[in-house]
Amino acid sequence: MARDMSDKDILKMEIEQMQKEVKITREPVSKTAKELCEYVEAQSAEDPLVKGVPEDKNPFKEKGGCTIT
Repeated sequence: MARDMSDKDILKMEIEQMQKEVKITREPVSKTAKELCEYVEAQSAEDPLVKGVPEDKNPFKEKGGCTIT
């Protein structure tokens, strides 16, 4: 796409993007990281990757062994 555009068009797109980005409200990482940790800890009780999947509901459990006679 950029190959079909002139340098002026590319610069115009970059300026428009920067104008959008400057309006974004920024949050400090220290605050958002703390909120993210709290959310993960609150959700961990229901997370199957943390607590595991019950055998009867595990779609990937072995159905049975293969017997070769």
